[in-house]
Order: sequence, then structure tokens, then C-alpha cells
Amino acid sequence: MIDYTKLVASTARNIKPSGIRKFFDMLNEMKDVISLTVGQPDFETPWHIREAGIESLEKGKTYYTSNSGTIELREAISDYLNRRFSLKYDPAKEIIVTVGGSEAIDIAIRALVGPGDEVIIPMPAFVCYEPLVQLAGGKPVIINTKEENKFKLTPEELKAAITPKTKLLILPYPNNPTGAIMTKEELEPIAEILRGTDIAVLSDEIYSELTYGRKHVSIATLDGMHERTVIASGFSKAYAMTGWRIGYVCAPREIAEHMLKIHQFAIMCAPTTCQYAALEAMINGDEDIEYMKGEYDRRRRFIVKSLREIGLDCFEPEGAFYVFPNISGFGMTSEEFAERLIFEKGVAIVPGTAFGACGEGNARISYAYSVKHITRALELMDEFIREHR
Repeated sequence: MIDYTKLVASTARNIKPSGIRKFFDMLNEMKDVISLTVGQPDFETPWHIREAGIESLEKGKTYYTSNSGTIELREAISDYLNRRFSLKYDPAKEIIVTVGGSEAIDIAIRALVGPGDEVIIPMPAFVCYEPLVQLAGGKPVIINTKEENKFKLTPEELKAAITPKTKLLILPYPNNPTGAIMTKEELEPIAEILRGTDIAVLSDEIYSELTYGRKHVSIATLDGMHERTVIASGFSKAYAMTGWRIGYVCAPREIAEHMLKIHQFAIMCAPTTCQYAALEAMINGDEDIEYMKGEYDRRRRFIVKSLREIGLDCFEPEGAFYVFPNISGFGMTSEEFAERLIFEKGVAIVPGTAFGACGEGNARISYAYSVKHITRALELMDEFIREHR
């Protein structure tokens, strides 16, 4: 009998599965559950984007592309980033089309992080950063951001976390799960700490189009930061293209050339059909973004107001499509709260601890659902809160 404990690599064996997965598994086993768990737009991919993908198939465009992606798509990404966020990247050498934003994050970490390197990760945050750092042999250094600071990274917290082994800072803003953003004024002291060091930044900007009341600012636009910043982004959130699995990563060519090697050997190239759909999104998708963002903003204001009315303290998110209410006053852990809510009322949310230990006392609720869907879930949550107050 083979001993799988010896066969499986220790790095893979020691990684914990996603904390979100448990609740997804529950959903699959239960009927008539109202879910507010998924970070996936409820909109269909706009028709003109789908049509571009269909047309590419009809015309037989089903061959490999360049490892980096078609030059037309990379040029369109370059134009888009300049037009929307004042970011300048050479489409020939500094942009790689990836299989979703997740691959962009993966190849950035693997290109920059080696055994023993320390990577600073502000938490709560998306679930993939810590395990990907561990797979690269690096050491995650967690900064537990605070609700009183609106879950933003402060310069004092960053400075205290830096050591001679620090290699990379991950900036997960706009943030999943909290909806926090970082303004230019808040990013500037972060940048000042990093200038003159050899510390790189991985800025996950997948939600950059989904900010409310102010425009997203990339740290790469600040003085001295472009040369040390890798930007990971994609099409899933802003264009409702989650299942297309198409993203991109941008970096100075001295970093991009090493990410490209990893991408070449692991992936080859992103799916060709999806690249043609993404090209259409880049060129003609601005109106789609504005429409969907307007709908999310309406839902955001509605859900924050409603949660406060039923007795849940709720930090007002300024980005993404999540709220992160405080549920610590009910004498339950975050996981207990979420489990009892799903079993007693048939409403699924995600415990804050799925996004790091500092998420204890909070829960993530997605408003990437219709107002009707959200309203019914909130009615049942109100009943639950009244019964357990």
C-alpha cells in the first residue's frame, strides 16, 4: 500500500483548503438556500462581448496565440490602462494575458519570491495570497488591518512589519472581503516607506473599476513605484466574465520576462476564444462597466442601510461588491453565526475567518445579486437576529 503522506509534497499537504469551500459544499447539499456568498456578478456577459467570442470560433480562430497573448489584446489593455487609470505599459514586453487574475497573482509571486523571502499581506484579504506565497517557499507576514481604520493598511503597520528579509508587499485594494479602498493620499506614505528599498509591490486591482464616490488610484502611478510594482487584474468582475477565465498582469520588463517563462511552461497561452472576447471588452466595454457599477452602487447603499436597520454594525464599503458587517455581539464565532444562519433560515454568507484570523467577528456578504434576492435574504436575517439578539 502506497504511503501518500510521503508521496505528496509537504508544501501542498500543509496548505489549508479555502475557508469558503465549506459553505459552497453546504449549498450543493441543501435545497432552497438563498446565497449571498459568491463573488460573481449576476449579470450575463454583455452580448457584444459574447458575440466576439462566438465570431472567433466561427472564423476558425482556434490556434495558439503568442505566449503573452495576441498583440491586439495587449495593445488594447495598454490603451485601456492609460485611458482609465493613467498607467503606461509597453504591450510588447510588459503585459501578459493570463488565465484569470488568479494566474496573474500566481506567476507574479513565483517570479519574485524564493525560499525564506518574507511577503507582507494585509488581512482580511482574498484567500489565495498566503498559500501561493507558501508554495513559492516564502513566509507570509500578516498585518491584521483594523475596522476602526476602515480596514486600510497604515504606514505604521507597514513599517513595523518590514525586516531585512522582506521581498514583497501585496496590496489587495479595492479589497475582498471588506470593500475597503486606498486613496492617493493614503497610498503616498506607503510609497514613501518603500522608495529606496528593493521591496516589490503586487497590486491586485481586479476590482479597480468598482469604486464608489471616487476613482481608483494605482500605487504604480506614484513617484518611484512603477519600477517596483506588478499589477494583477482581469475581466471577471468589471465585465461579468468570471467563467471566461481571462486576466492580465503588467510589470516592468525586467520582471515581466521572468513571469512569462513561468506562464510559458505552466499554461502556454490563455484560451484564444476568450482573448477575442476580452479584446471587444477592452475596446467597447466602457458603457457596460458604468451600467453594472451603477447597479452595484444602488445595491451597496440598500444593503448597508438595511443591515444597520436590522441591527448589524456595518462599515460602508467604497469598492468591490461586498459588505463586511460586524456580528461579534451575538455570542457566536463567525463560523457559528454563518452555520446557524444557513441551517435555521436558509441564508448563506461567508464567515470572516475565511479571509484570515482577523476576520473573526465579521462576515462577508456579497451584493452581486438582484435587489429582490438581497431583500428576501435580509428579511430572513432579520428574523434570525431577533431570535438571537
